[in-house]
Amino acid sequence: MADMIKEPPHYTQHEIEPIDFIIKNKLDFCQGNVVKYICRYNLKGGIDDLLKAKQYIDFIIDKDNSKQLNLRYDGKTQAPSGTSSTKLTPKGY
Repeated sequence: MADMIKEPPHYTQHEIEPIDFIIKNKLDFCQGNVVKYICRYNLKGGIDDLLKAKQYIDFIIDKDNSKQLNLRYDGKTQAPSGTSSTKLTPKGY
């Protein structure tokens, strides 16, 4: 019987375990969770795991989109009318 803590079958089905891939590639929390949920969905959580992966992808998209907004309004471009010339920063960044 497999050790469900150290070697759960929903993570050991692949050539490399998700945790090893995540660490070796220095993925952040959201990226790591996408890998984890995609790798295990067919043996553990099914559609729920795919929806969780999608949620983390949405977090990544929102974060990257916010960074792109910061680049567009970094003080070198004209601020939108009705605003000061200060940098626009999305909440939380």
